[in-house]
Amino acid sequence: MSTALRRRMTQDLQLAGLSDSTQDAYLRAVRGLADHFHTPPDRLSEHQVRDYLLHLKNDRHFAAASLGIAYSGIKFFYSHTIPRDWPTLKRLRIPRESRLPDVLSIDEVRRLIDAVRTPHNSAYFWTVYSLGLRLTEGLHLQVRDIDSAPVMVHVRHGKGAKDRYVPLPSRTLTTLRAYWASHRHPTWLFPATGRDHRQAASADRPMERSSVQGALRRVVRDLGFRKAISIHTLRHSCATHLLEAGVNLRLIQQYLGHRSLQTTMIYLHLTAASQDQARERIEALMGD
Repeated sequence: MSTALRRRMTQDLQLAGLSDSTQDAYLRAVRGLADHFHTPPDRLSEHQVRDYLLHLKNDRHFAAASLGIAYSGIKFFYSHTIPRDWPTLKRLRIPRESRLPDVLSIDEVRRLIDAVRTPHNSAYFWTVYSLGLRLTEGLHLQVRDIDSAPVMVHVRHGKGAKDRYVPLPSRTLTTLRAYWASHRHPTWLFPATGRDHRQAASADRPMERSSVQGALRRVVRDLGFRKAISIHTLRHSCATHLLEAGVNLRLIQQYLGHRSLQTTMIYLHLTAASQDQARERIEALMGD
């Protein structure tokens, strides 16, 4: 894809209000299509696009989630950047996977945090977990986002460009204060540290996604965890632990920034405590 075409699609993605991670995924999807045919995507035919999608499904055996991302990115390109009225894009349906995400126990979260050797990653992982943040939301936290009365965190530009407030646990506040005191950046709570980890005070951007993702992979490998663990697993784990602690499902929806309660209800299937409580209550209700 040419620089001009990429820039045009990026602008269309930004105007659509899509997150940085979604923009990157959609751009990769279109680049993959162009690379497959060694042809700029604006010169491809509907037949070629159809063949490529079938190739991903039948030959490369893309999982439903990956196929959905590829389809959505390609459809966006041919609907917004280079509009095409193609029946193929209207008919394709991606099957939804019902697989539940892995979550960590509270003990596993503590073991993971304790195993992190670098202060910036340790503080970041704990903050993401304790606040139930998405990866980018954690990276882009700013000093101004900490409200002291009441003690809350202002999460800005979440998914769907929606802001929200999340309660700030005292341990997390202490962690953030201690880490910020080590760099005192006027804007970012998690500024890029540089190769020698000494550039945080003068950084012009937050830490990189790839940096925290790589750090987590190394820790998971060293601990020998067999679960599929990503930064998002910390968010899933937080929601599950809140539910097990008895926090109202509606409040969890609000704290996580879910548009639909249906999305939050997945955590009902992930918590063993709620099942045990339900069993106890049924026994008490139905007993003699």
